[in-house]
Amino acid sequence: MKILVDENIPYAQALFSRLGEVQIVNGREITALNILAADALIVRSVTRVDQSLLDGSLVQFVGTATAGIDHVDKDWLEQVGIRFSSAPGCNAIAVVEYVFSALLWLAQRDGFDLRDKTVGIIGVGHVGRLLHQRLYTLGVRTLLCDPPQADAGVIDDWQSMEKLVAEADVLTLHTPLTYHGPHTTWHLVNEDLLSALPSAKRILINTCRGAVVDNLALLRALEGGKLLSIVLDVWDPEPDLLLPLLARVDIGTAHIAGYSLEGKVRGTLQIFNAYSTFLGISEQLNLSTILPAPIVERVRWRGAIDEDALRRLAHLVYDLRRDDMLLRRTIHLPRGFDQLRKSYFERREWSSLYVDTDNSTSADKLIKLGFHALTN
Repeated sequence: MKILVDENIPYAQALFSRLGEVQIVNGREITALNILAADALIVRSVTRVDQSLLDGSLVQFVGTATAGIDHVDKDWLEQVGIRFSSAPGCNAIAVVEYVFSALLWLAQRDGFDLRDKTVGIIGVGHVGRLLHQRLYTLGVRTLLCDPPQADAGVIDDWQSMEKLVAEADVLTLHTPLTYHGPHTTWHLVNEDLLSALPSAKRILINTCRGAVVDNLALLRALEGGKLLSIVLDVWDPEPDLLLPLLARVDIGTAHIAGYSLEGKVRGTLQIFNAYSTFLGISEQLNLSTILPAPIVERVRWRGAIDEDALRRLAHLVYDLRRDDMLLRRTIHLPRGFDQLRKSYFERREWSSLYVDTDNSTSADKLIKLGFHALTN
C-alpha cells in the first residue's frame, strides 16, 4: 500500500505509516507522474485534485486534511469510484480564535468595546456558527447571513447581505468559494459592495478563501480613502499576493488562521480514521493521545471575565500580531509565503490553557469561550 502525503500535514508520517508505505512530497509539486503508482493521496488545499491529476492512476482513496474542498473535483472522484474524505470543521476553533484575537486587538488599539459593535457573520457553517456562539457569550450582537442555508431552512433568523452592509460594524467572511449557482461567492465583496458601505469606519475580516474578496477592488477602495480596518488571512492570488494591499491592511497573515496544532492534528486524524475505515481497519485514534503539553498550561485569574481579561488570556495563548509581523518581514523572500506556512510554529488553541478562577460565573464563561476553567 503506497500513500502519497503532503509534507506539511502534521503527524502524517507517523500515522499513515501504520497503514502502508508513506511517500512525503511538496503539495504544490504533486503531479500525475509521481502519483501514478500510489494507492492513496492525502493533500491540503494547495493541491488541485481532478481528472488531469488522477486519470490512469491506481489511487482508490483521496483525503484532504482541510475543511474546504474547492480544490477537489468531488463529482469526478465519485463518477470513477474513488473514495473521498475531507475534514469539515477541523480548524473551526482555530479560525474563530484568530478572529477573536483580531477583534480584541483592534478594540484595544482603537478604544472601543466589542459589546457596542454589531458583527455580521457571512457564512454560517462550522466556523460561522461557533463564532456566533462565542460572541453571544461575550454579549456581542450578531447578524447572520447564509442564503444557501436559509433556502434549506437550516437558519431561521437570517439577514440579507444588504442589511449586514448597512448595519454591521464588522463583516467577517466564512463561506466556501463557489463560482456557479444562485449564491456565487467569488468576488462576493466587490466594488459595488465596498461602495455601499456607510461612511463610518467598518472592519472587514476574511479568513475563508482569498477570491471571496476582489483584492483589486479592495485596494482601490483603500487608496480612495475608504474608512476600513482590514484583516486578511487569505489572498487572491496566493502565494504571490498584492504587496500594495498588504501594505494597507491592519493585519495580514499567510493563510494560517486555521493553523492551530489542534486543528491540524484534528484534520489529520479525521482523514486517518476515514482511510482506516475504508481499509476495513477498526482502529480509531483521538486527539488526546497525540498532542504534546503546551508551553503555558495553567494560570490563575481573579475577578470578572471582561474584554480586557479575555484579551490577556487569549493573547497568552495566541497573538496574531506575531504572524502579521512575520509575513511583512518574509514576503519579499523567495517562496516566503509558502515557507511561513511550512515552518509555522505550534500554535495552540484556548482549550490548552487551564484557568483557575475564584468564582463559578467566571469559570462558566471561560468554558463557553473555549478555555478549560476550574473554581478554587
